[in-house]
Amino acid sequence: MAEKFLPVSKPTITNKEIAEVVDSMKSGWITTGPKVKKFEENFKKYVRAKNAVALNSGTAALHLAYQVAGLKKGDEVITTSMTFVATVNMMLVLGLKPVFVDIEDKTLNMNVDLIEKKITKKTKAIVPVHFAGRPVRMDEIKRLAKKYNLKVIEDAAHAIGAKYKGKMIGSLSDVTCFSFHPMKNITTGEGGMLVTDKTTYARKSRALRFHGIDKEAWARYSKKGVPFYNVTSCGYKYNMLDIQAAIGLHQLEKLNEFNKKRTYLASIYDKELSDTDELITPPFKCPHGVNSWHIYVVAVKKEKLKIDRNTFIMELKKYNIGCGVHYVGVHMQPYYKKTLGYKRGALPICEYYSDRIMSLPLYPLMTKSDVLKVAKAIKQVIKDNKR
Repeated sequence: MAEKFLPVSKPTITNKEIAEVVDSMKSGWITTGPKVKKFEENFKKYVRAKNAVALNSGTAALHLAYQVAGLKKGDEVITTSMTFVATVNMMLVLGLKPVFVDIEDKTLNMNVDLIEKKITKKTKAIVPVHFAGRPVRMDEIKRLAKKYNLKVIEDAAHAIGAKYKGKMIGSLSDVTCFSFHPMKNITTGEGGMLVTDKTTYARKSRALRFHGIDKEAWARYSKKGVPFYNVTSCGYKYNMLDIQAAIGLHQLEKLNEFNKKRTYLASIYDKELSDTDELITPPFKCPHGVNSWHIYVVAVKKEKLKIDRNTFIMELKKYNIGCGVHYVGVHMQPYYKKTLGYKRGALPICEYYSDRIMSLPLYPLMTKSDVLKVAKAIKQVIKDNKR
């Protein structure tokens, strides 16, 4: 029998999720409806926020967050380049100007100590990204936001279930955005959530997610509903479906269990790889919070090997092990080099890791023996390719 392939990620879907989706399909209500509302209620309780707005992607959450927070064309937003391009794409869609700060060595989070020097009269917001599920130093960000009257919009796509100094990510800032992509800690197939304590932000987001209409479809077409509606703004098509929320309801119930397993698997990686001189491994402990361990990343010290990161990944595939690259810095992507005018050398730590980083398989369905298999293969690739 062929040895199984270990992908970088795999969702954990059980019969409960499947049965809930089937229930939605049999009910005849598969678009935004009562299950979306229930998922929103459960989610806001989990992250301890006052409002939650379910959407069809984390990207949609970012787009609406920037818009409802009042950011306008020409405004500057300070963020990190070590993120998925969605964080920055949605800024450019609205005509905002992303201003990058370099990252911290090891944590790969934005270096909060560099933010104040980047603040100008045009700066209107800070967008921290909790890389790999490890919380950014939010106290310093909130202090700067208060000092300069800035909005704080968290990209928490990696950080569902993470905590900062005892407080849930999702309860700290003006707006927080989550993703339920299949690779994330929980999934709805595709989907996202915008959470906020500001009722006006939530109300605007609910209208914008479906063409600016002031009433949800389930409220208009249910037995007691009135089909009339008003269009109060120019909106989008960002609503989550009940068949997506059906998955999310049961995923959310198991989130703490999933994250506990991720933490356990990460601890094994840490033990097995921490003394490997040819790799940079992440610190296991999160000194100011709880890490959700969305991904486990290492960086290849290519100066000690005859191969680079990309070749290392291809070598691991020979052992039936998949890897990801999270991420190549946004400012190093061709479009952003051209659009934003960044050149190599602007963010040296980000660029160092962009050339070397790779994400190892990490998901709750993995076993200890799976992690040991990955670690063994990594050590063999290193042994075969030492300088």
